[in-house]
Amino acid sequence: MHHQPIYKYMTVCPHTIGREQTLDVARRFMREHSIRHLPVLDAGALVGIVSDRDLEFVLSIAEVDPKHVLVEDAMTPEPYIVPPDAKLSRVAAEMAEHKYGSAIVVESGHVAGVFTTVDALRVLARMLEAEEPAPKSTRARA
Repeated sequence: MHHQPIYKYMTVCPHTIGREQTLDVARRFMREHSIRHLPVLDAGALVGIVSDRDLEFVLSIAEVDPKHVLVEDAMTPEPYIVPPDAKLSRVAAEMAEHKYGSAIVVESGHVAGVFTTVDALRVLARMLEAEEPAPKSTRARA
């Protein structure tokens, strides 16, 4: 499983947001779609990523008005980007080493998906379940 390409485990066709949108719009969008990471686009090109953590940090500043501050002011401008055929093991190792919350999967210059720490935990759970032996019967044999 760990030698599989990342595209098999990513969230396909993720939601994105424009860099000129407000933090208020981003926060509502994340809540409505139950997501924590939004690739940020400018004229269709990937220019960053904004996470719920980024938003909460910026919004914790007293003077910040989420209806007037833009996504580009809260985003990470150089997200971790991988191709669809990147190996799951390599992506997970990079994410752990650099403490990235996500990897954006880009194909032919377009966002194809997002692989998050939640996706990684799902893979880990499947791997661990596959390793568990079948439960032994508790009934006495006659």
